[in-house]
Amino acid sequence: MAEESKESRSQARLAAAAERKALAEAAAKKARRSRMLVSLAVVAPILLVVIVGVSISLVKTKVDSTVTAPSIASKADGYGLVFNASAKPQIDVWEDFQCPACKNFEDANGATVHTLATTGKARVVFHSLSFLGAESVILANAGACAADEGKFLQFHDYLYKNQKPENSAYWGLNRVTAAGVAAGLPKKSFTECVKSGKFAKWVENIAADGAKANINQTPTVLINGKEIDRNSGAYIDSSLFNKALADAGVK
Repeated sequence: MAEESKESRSQARLAAAAERKALAEAAAKKARRSRMLVSLAVVAPILLVVIVGVSISLVKTKVDSTVTAPSIASKADGYGLVFNASAKPQIDVWEDFQCPACKNFEDANGATVHTLATTGKARVVFHSLSFLGAESVILANAGACAADEGKFLQFHDYLYKNQKPENSAYWGLNRVTAAGVAAGLPKKSFTECVKSGKFAKWVENIAADGAKANINQTPTVLINGKEIDRNSGAYIDSSLFNKALADAGVK
């Protein structure tokens, strides 16, 4: 009996020690995350100034109709980038180039959306959001630069195929430029556009329109104004996505 009691006490001490260790590790992890977020808050505005050339608001609720926008942007579509303006049905893709879930959608359905945009079988509108911070702004601005050179889809595809961890400071000017060149963009004009932050204020407009439309996560995909059910599996299953398109009249 004494031995059993002694063993029980020993097991209790070990359990308590394990619990203390787990709590300590959780606290340390939380502290590291807090330090990382503080660092990001300090670094992000600097990153924008150095790489993009201007400072912008990551959260904006009012659209500015005077901003410089890419040539294929449509004011009626919240300044989204429009392919096949007169086609039907309409597919709206709200995305953030840093978003891992957006990459999942792209891996499953990107080729289909790309084909619809290039063959004229649907009106496709891309909305480049910047939920995830400074590098999202940088890449959205660069995407607009690519759009003005007629290479948005190529640049878009390259970014998702080569997506990096969120706000890892990977996307400096040289790497953004290299991505553009790899997507077929002319180095000089593309670099100048990215460096000057030519479309940074347009990125704010997309954010403001997203807030107005109550877009609170990415990706969000709508067909004829109706959001695809997130529980349907269509975001990550190409056959289900294709069915949703077929139901909307895409042939």
